[in-house]
Amino acid sequence: MGQTPETIPVLALWSAPRCRSTAFARMMTERNDRVVVHEPFSRVVDFGEVKVGERLVHSERDVLAELRSIAAEKPVFFKDTTDFAYPALLADEAFLAAATHTFIIRDPAEAIASHHALNPDLGRDEIGFARLYEIFTAVQAATGTTPVVIDSDDLLNRPAETVRAYCAAVGIPFLPEALSWQPGMRSEWRATSKWHQSTSETAGFTRGSGRGAETVAADPVLRAYRDYHLPYYEKLRAVALRP
Repeated sequence: MGQTPETIPVLALWSAPRCRSTAFARMMTERNDRVVVHEPFSRVVDFGEVKVGERLVHSERDVLAELRSIAAEKPVFFKDTTDFAYPALLADEAFLAAATHTFIIRDPAEAIASHHALNPDLGRDEIGFARLYEIFTAVQAATGTTPVVIDSDDLLNRPAETVRAYCAAVGIPFLPEALSWQPGMRSEWRATSKWHQSTSETAGFTRGSGRGAETVAADPVLRAYRDYHLPYYEKLRAVALRP
């Protein structure tokens, strides 16, 4: 008899930076049906430590262990961004297979313009779509199935339909009351507050103003970044849910 594969009640949302993942996580917090962990992998790389649940951990491997530990007691949702590489995650095939990994995308020109506005020294790789696709293919290989992908434009244009489709795809109940919330800067956002300011001012999924595509097209460096990441976005967009 073969061993039954490990399954753990961890639901992950992976995102390139500036793809509206914080708003999605805010909705998941509003559900109040699982422990929500904010960006544990990127924070442990960026700051050298991160609080996961009640524990302060200091490595990617510790993050993985603590997510498993919390999930033994209560379902977990975490969201994270691919401005960094996560070799320990990619090496942990059991976690790639056992958790439910999902992905959110946004037009790269818009994401790059938003990212560049907050980080003028932005480098190509920290834009994150190539790394996002690397995690996607690793999960696909570990599970033998195509992970759930949502397009954040669908989330803004048809929030109820998109979230309903997401919930059905990952096997959790759709809670329409979680689509709106009280504005405010949450405690888990404060260490990186400039990145979450716009979400803190919202009460639901709303579109900001901007001319991201034009800004990127006019800048040769940013345009080259866009052209590098566009194929990865398009591969993910091709399998995104159609609400």
